[in-house]
Amino acid sequence: MRDLEDLARIAVDCGFHIHSSLGPGLLESVYEVILADSLAERGLSVQRQKPIAIHFNGRYFDEGFKADLLVEDRLLIELKSTERLLAVHGRQVLTYLKLLDLPLRLLMNFGCATFKEGAKRVVNNYRPADA
Repeated sequence: MRDLEDLARIAVDCGFHIHSSLGPGLLESVYEVILADSLAERGLSVQRQKPIAIHFNGRYFDEGFKADLLVEDRLLIELKSTERLLAVHGRQVLTYLKLLDLPLRLLMNFGCATFKEGAKRVVNNYRPADA
């Protein structure tokens, strides 16, 4: 089983290559299907638009939200295709992490001029083992 940091490195590498090849301007759904395929080509299991149940106020909701990509059942990737990320995007991703009790999620915005300015790590009580 690959560690979480290895999964994140693979995902970022795939995202970088996709952005370098296609550039910004496509719909989020296009980047999603291509990134999912790229990750699968690297031997990773990937689920697209996975419904995530939530518990709130003593009640259970089957479909609280949908994760854009869930890699190896441990790494969530949220995709955007907008000119710039807003603070609300980071808060949304952190809320997803807390609801799922997962440590790391990648936020990739393919709408920025460069992949670097659109790629963000969002953590939830997480420190990599080598940090």
